[in-house]
Amino acid sequence: MRILLVTGMPGAGKEELLNVARDMGIGFLRMGDIVREYNRTSGDAEKGMSVGETASTQRELNGKDIWARRAMERMSGQLFLVDGCRSMDEVRSFRGLSDDVRIIAIHAPPETRYQRLVARKREDAPTDRESFDARDSRELGWGMAEVIVLSDHMLINDGSLEKFHAECGELLKELS
Repeated sequence: MRILLVTGMPGAGKEELLNVARDMGIGFLRMGDIVREYNRTSGDAEKGMSVGETASTQRELNGKDIWARRAMERMSGQLFLVDGCRSMDEVRSFRGLSDDVRIIAIHAPPETRYQRLVARKREDAPTDRESFDARDSRELGWGMAEVIVLSDHMLINDGSLEKFHAECGELLKELS
């Protein structure tokens, strides 16, 4: 199995890469969906814990690769894309499942990411620049910077959506 791990800061454009993968028939999952599902079903949300707090707590209790291990239970096929890899501990877990693991990092400037996150109005969207910076700090604290720096491929998402989709398609064809 070839595993494509997608990483990038919130709002960088990971979801847009997933849209291209979906159109190409490439199977994928979002690690964030697994965390959000766990937050709802575990009772953490009822206790007032945010999704980020649930993610951190589970990493502390069950190991830094807990979300990778939970994701692996849901993977199948010869080519699979995993969105939301946040640490080298998670990368190592995926490498335990396959010798063919590639990391794709997506980058966009902070101000661009901030505007995108506010515009999409998801429940975890920042309410101000301070909450945006705090979320970035939390994500970087999990080890995401190391994954980005050690990625096999880097896509810069600072132009038009059409251009970015084309670049995503080219890279996914190359890696298929």
